[in-house]
Amino acid sequence: MNDDLTLYVAAFVDELVKAGVQDTVVSPGSRSTPFAIVMAEHPGMNIHLNIDERSAAFFALGMAKARRKPVALLCTSGTAVANYWPAVVEAYYSRVPLIVLTADRPHELRDIGAPQAIDQIHIYGKHAKWFMEMALPESSGEMLRYARMMAARATAVAMTAPQGPVHLNFPLREPLVPTVTEQTWKQIEAEAPACIQVTIGQKTLADEQFRQLYEQLSKIEKGWIVCGDLDKPGFAEAVTELAATLGYPILADPLSQLRSGMHPKEEIVECYDAILKDEAIAERLLPEVVIRFGAMPVSKPLLLTLKRHPAITQIVIDSEDGWREPTHAASHMIYCDEIEFCSRLVQWSDPRPKTSEWKELWQDVNKVAREALLEVKQEESLFEGKVFIELAELLPEQSLLFVGNSMPIRDADMFFMVNDKQIRVMANRGANGIDGVVSSALGASVVAEPLVLVIGDLSFYHDLNGLLAAKLHRLNATIIVINNNGGGIFSFLPQAKHKKHFEALFGTPTDLQFEHVVRMYDGQYRQVATWDEFRHYVQQSVGSEGLHVIELRTSREENVAKHRFLWNYVSQEITEFLEKRGRR
Repeated sequence: MNDDLTLYVAAFVDELVKAGVQDTVVSPGSRSTPFAIVMAEHPGMNIHLNIDERSAAFFALGMAKARRKPVALLCTSGTAVANYWPAVVEAYYSRVPLIVLTADRPHELRDIGAPQAIDQIHIYGKHAKWFMEMALPESSGEMLRYARMMAARATAVAMTAPQGPVHLNFPLREPLVPTVTEQTWKQIEAEAPACIQVTIGQKTLADEQFRQLYEQLSKIEKGWIVCGDLDKPGFAEAVTELAATLGYPILADPLSQLRSGMHPKEEIVECYDAILKDEAIAERLLPEVVIRFGAMPVSKPLLLTLKRHPAITQIVIDSEDGWREPTHAASHMIYCDEIEFCSRLVQWSDPRPKTSEWKELWQDVNKVAREALLEVKQEESLFEGKVFIELAELLPEQSLLFVGNSMPIRDADMFFMVNDKQIRVMANRGANGIDGVVSSALGASVVAEPLVLVIGDLSFYHDLNGLLAAKLHRLNATIIVINNNGGGIFSFLPQAKHKKHFEALFGTPTDLQFEHVVRMYDGQYRQVATWDEFRHYVQQSVGSEGLHVIELRTSREENVAKHRFLWNYVSQEITEFLEKRGRR
């Protein structure tokens, strides 16, 4: 009977559960056997098996992102550990709490040519917030308390600002099979009861600081509130109240969770990307001050506008002590809870909403841009941007819309309009990679349904292994694959002018028939040729069980031409509106 191993691992796992970790994604392997069995035996832990380690890590990341709490990730020793790295990087930059548990060979088997033994110490470098090489298992009261303490600490560090991944490496000697009984849990509770409760506070400012800041802002009419990726319940209500108080428009990225929901939307400008693409128009709509929440938005025109005008006062609000400031032009970095910041400023204000010509101008320009973009609804060809206009109408309440990188997230930014539904929008925008997106979305589907993923063909190809999770765990998901047969985003970049090497190096057509691989994973596949078919299959799939893949085949050349036509059209309509307004 391996009491040292069993009790040590059980103490650690039990403390994880007491700290609020209820899910572990397990990649099968021999050296991690003690943890896998103990976790499966613990009544408070949910086990999600995922065979491919890269997919497993992104699956855990998507689940943690959707739950807004840590998820554990377990693998054996060797290159299994290295396959977690891409998702660890994404978790680090997108501030997602992961607890990475890696089994390892004991010290005497390292660096001597033993099989499946690599250097796992600090393998993730700075991309892990915290690393701990754990002690070898012992069952003394002190060591059981140590195991509990490390579990509590790992969970706390993962959740402490800025949130992110932590890595614990466990050297384990054979025999590796634990002996878990009902008595195991009673024994560790008796010898080493729950260790420590960690309380994480909320950042705020002094009353005088809030008063001074409000007095400064209340004297400035021309302001923007810019909201990037920020998924925090209650923020939408708080920031829209602040916007009404100051009379500032909110330039809302789709990942800000401000475009959907029942909160007020009078101040929300969702078409700012299309508006700011024209530099002349941007110059006429420049603010004096910008208050920015969350990550930097997807919109490149917004970023370039701020970089071109460093004299604009930029106030960045961040509750997590980070440095999300790629413009190099911010004048204030304020570490304060975002909801607290909004509500405390509102407390100093006049209770009546502020009216201003500035806000009305932005509302009118946004209306012009929205009407111009919505003319795409009449488009009969399978234009990629129209997917998001359709989804805003088709998705039911409480939907989770996961969006792939490259063109899909940019089209979501431009074409996913404000609505009153409860639609949560998510994406992997930490490192902005196209890998692991299928797995992340399916991980999120464990928490929230119905799930719809919109993804490009290359990104879908990158993570086809991720589809196995849908089969193994009987997940319900609709995946919309926009297939332009290659890297569609490169067609918008300067590389597209170099025709000689463009297709081979950037376009990279694959000519894959995805139907076969979808059926391999027991999914339902549909290729649509019309928008009526698209609407029918989306409505059918989101109300059904299992995996559904809907493919739209589009033309890269036509897509580029249509986008550019729309950008020009929006600019022309806004220019005419501003000229008419100026003649009044």
